[in-house]
Amino acid sequence: MRANDIPYINQLSTAEKILLVEDLWDSIIRDEAKVPVPQSHVEELERRLKRYMAHPGDLLSLEELQERIESRK
Repeated sequence: MRANDIPYINQLSTAEKILLVEDLWDSIIRDEAKVPVPQSHVEELERRLKRYMAHPGDLLSLEELQERIESRK
């Protein structure tokens, strides 16, 4: 289903659309166990956790992270 499939949605104000999206997210959270997680995501999280557990002190400061992000632009 797409937003255009709901006739009245285009008549809503931006504020009303935001409230609608918030309500939708809240309903998804209530049923989060039903949201499928791709196996590739599970594997990536396991890989990252394993790397962290092996080297817990190898974290970036916020400033270092921001510098890395900015250098990629």
